[in-house]
Amino acid sequence: MKYMLIMRATDEAFAGMAEADFTEMIATVGRFNQEMIRAGVLLAAEGLDDAAEGVVVDHSAEPPVVTDGPYGETKELFGGFYILNVASKEEAVEWAKRAPLTGPGFKTEIRRVTTIDEFPQDNEWIQQERAWREATGQL
Repeated sequence: MKYMLIMRATDEAFAGMAEADFTEMIATVGRFNQEMIRAGVLLAAEGLDDAAEGVVVDHSAEPPVVTDGPYGETKELFGGFYILNVASKEEAVEWAKRAPLTGPGFKTEIRRVTTIDEFPQDNEWIQQERAWREATGQL
């Protein structure tokens, strides 16, 4: 099963990271990533740019309203993610407990990633997506 570990931090926690030794931070994250690679569970891992560089597309109006970042409430920003292929939610939790960049203001949300196999296979759109995934080596 695939699980996404969503790395979140408060504004204060992000600000504290700016004071951390960047080389040591990269080494700490690199060691954690290497553990997951050796265990064969890491499928993807990415960090995200500063929220001030992003935009929000709000679909509650027609046409949708586009607003430059940072967003209204930034109590807990989504700073990056890991996608793991593990046997269970419990295993995903164990990996999340070992994640670096911990302390006050840091949280990891864990969500299962659904697969194309969970949708009606006789649906034309699902069939088209499955064909695209097969053609691009994603199945």
